[in-house]
Amino acid sequence: MDQIKIGKFIAECRKKVNLTQMQLAEKLNITDRAISKWETGRAMPDSSIMLELCDILGISVNELLSGEKIIMENINERNEQLLLDMAKELEQKNKTVWKSMWVIMIISITALLAGILIAAFVIPEGVWQLIAILGICFVFLMPCFYALKLEISVGAYKCKNCGHEIVPTYTQALNAMHMGTTRYLKCPNCNKRSWCKKVLKK
Repeated sequence: MDQIKIGKFIAECRKKVNLTQMQLAEKLNITDRAISKWETGRAMPDSSIMLELCDILGISVNELLSGEKIIMENINERNEQLLLDMAKELEQKNKTVWKSMWVIMIISITALLAGILIAAFVIPEGVWQLIAILGICFVFLMPCFYALKLEISVGAYKCKNCGHEIVPTYTQALNAMHMGTTRYLKCPNCNKRSWCKKVLKK
């Protein structure tokens, strides 16, 4: 989706119905700053007010997301293109989150190992060395918990038995045995436990 194009389209439609940014904002119970952000392409209208916005501007949601008026003969073609664009955008976001998760994991584990080695060789043996190692483990394992949150936020885990795609809760994923991003989960479809491989597409 082209946010700049959509923003210009919102501004055009607002002017056609003779509303200022302030007046449109009052009708939607939001600030005129939010309207300004939409019209300059810095933000998109929230899905919760999209229908109301379209109703006020006299356009359809498809037209809003396309950033232009749609002729009836081209509506099916535009719908298909819009769905494809949204699918590509979601896939790109998933890939970005996935890469971020791996970067966090690699940096955290490398820092953890380096910290333990430094503590083992620099701090004399005893209670302080143990406290230092435990502290390093705590500090550098925290990002790993965040990386797990990123891992489960994209895609799903595919059941080895029936092929059902599982989206576990954070607790279920945390408590499951795992090898990399493959986790030992119970499938809600076949009620069997298996090593479920991560797939990016739900």
